[in-house]
Amino acid sequence: MARKAKPKAPPANPDAALIAAAMALAASRGWRGLAMADIAAEAGIPLADALRIFPDRNRLLSAFRKCIDADVMAGAAARLDAEETPRDRLFDVLMRRFDALAPHKRGIGAVLSALPGEPSAALCHGLGLLASMRLSLELAGIPAAGLSGRLKAKGLAAIYANALRAWLKDDTPDMAPTMAALDRGLMQAERLAGVLWPTSQPEPAPEA
Repeated sequence: MARKAKPKAPPANPDAALIAAAMALAASRGWRGLAMADIAAEAGIPLADALRIFPDRNRLLSAFRKCIDADVMAGAAARLDAEETPRDRLFDVLMRRFDALAPHKRGIGAVLSALPGEPSAALCHGLGLLASMRLSLELAGIPAAGLSGRLKAKGLAAIYANALRAWLKDDTPDMAPTMAALDRGLMQAERLAGVLWPTSQPEPAPEA
């Protein structure tokens, strides 16, 4: 008599497992038409449990964005380098973002290509992108509060979106095309200093 296979142990971190499964399935099958049932099955998590964590795919994508934000924050310098320009600091922050996104590149491309046909997902993505860009500004030492902060975030989002398109096509080991696209965008913004960032440098922190 054949022995029954032991049930698969649930993943230790179901949130991360669902996000990884979603990105893997998006890369192999595309995002459009992908259901939470498919994602739960790929992650080895009962559908009811998966839906308690992420009631829909938009919640999952929002959680994925916040994970990337956390990775970027973890790599941020403990204190700003007063010798660097705002453009240099933003360049570093956004390149760290691309580094964090790299393991999920094909999945991200599939999600972005599907957004025009999914208005609710596109709206969530747009709002989330602005939040991430405000965070990027703050990590670079550029105030991003209030109306001026929203305007700066929108400007930076346009720069980032252009660099993201270059990144999705970039298969070079040093990401030179991505860096070039990002640097061009930030240089153009630098000519409008005071719109995206203040013209003055932050005061260096006093020595202990």
